[in-house]
Amino acid sequence: MTDSPLRVLVADDEEPALAELVYLLSQDKRIGEIRSASNGPDALKILQAADLDVVFCDIKMPGLDGIDLARVLSKFASRPQIVFVTAYDEHAVAAFDLDATDYVMKPVRAERLTEAVRRVVSAGTPTTTQPQDDSDDETIPVELAGVTRFVQRSTVRYVEAQGDYARLHTGQNSHLVRVPLSTLEERWRDAGFTRIHRSTLVALAHVDEMRVDGGRCAVRVGDDWLPVSRRHTRELRDLLVRSTSLRG
Repeated sequence: MTDSPLRVLVADDEEPALAELVYLLSQDKRIGEIRSASNGPDALKILQAADLDVVFCDIKMPGLDGIDLARVLSKFASRPQIVFVTAYDEHAVAAFDLDATDYVMKPVRAERLTEAVRRVVSAGTPTTTQPQDDSDDETIPVELAGVTRFVQRSTVRYVEAQGDYARLHTGQNSHLVRVPLSTLEERWRDAGFTRIHRSTLVALAHVDEMRVDGGRCAVRVGDDWLPVSRRHTRELRDLLVRSTSLRG
């Protein structure tokens, strides 16, 4: 990315929130031109008429909400980066499916916004739309103590269902995300994840050992032994054999 100041659009239907965000961004030396819009349609008109680098937008707006705006922008040949600024955390997965650069929770803290601008600068701008490769790694946003962090799908060893949530287990940590296990099973099937139990998905690449003892099957993933239900045992064995032969 060049050293040119960022050209920014701020979109929020709440005037106090819009004014505060414009003010905070204006204090950042990396920010140049700032335009504003109080709804989705107005934001889209501005974006169609001007080449901007990044959009800081609310999600719940009249006419065209932030998620829909991002979907429209994803079809632009050269689109600005998207940073969602919202009071609602339930849209995080949808936001990052649309390649959002960041997801900032309200009330906005100056230091958190500074970090969002840093991510925009690091990512480079504008973003040229490329065909998505299903084999690409996926980035999953997780909330920890009010801060959005990012987990790469390739680091997830297994996933456990917890009601309407799912817990992602990596080598050192676990992270709770607001997405059902069934959704992850469908999305991650082609990435080598398979269900081994009604409450567990496992990444085949991270399975170190499979053991059948007294008719009960389990797999070792790192230091953890995970039970495999009878109905999934044969399919898992076939998948592991096939996976091993491909890697070999």
